[in-house]
Amino acid sequence: MCFCRPSSQLVLDALDRKFALLLSTPLLLECESVLQRPLHLARARATEADVSEILDALAGLRVPVVFDYNWRPTDAHADDELVVETAINGHADVVTTFNLKDMREAGARFRFQAQRPGPLVKRIRT
Repeated sequence: MCFCRPSSQLVLDALDRKFALLLSTPLLLECESVLQRPLHLARARATEADVSEILDALAGLRVPVVFDYNWRPTDAHADDELVVETAINGHADVVTTFNLKDMREAGARFRFQAQRPGPLVKRIRT
């Protein structure tokens, strides 16, 4: 498994507790489903067991987020609704994403920043 990309570095930083990882149960389950797709496993050079092990570790150190209020629709892309809802209910400062356009619009509305993984890794490590 390759941990050379910025998104992988964020996982390592989360495991090292360099920031508070906000996760709701629905978002964690969605991540598991997406990350275990054959295309994603091949790109990451990982197995389903690898993904499960990492997600289990992240679940153990996460700040659990419960949805006190349903904010949908949030005007974000449909695939990002769980991320935005978790950010809102968890009072997130930053959300990392490759979909900056939609996430920045949601962030402006709900008061969180959207950043790509690379700049966020630099921000965390400085």
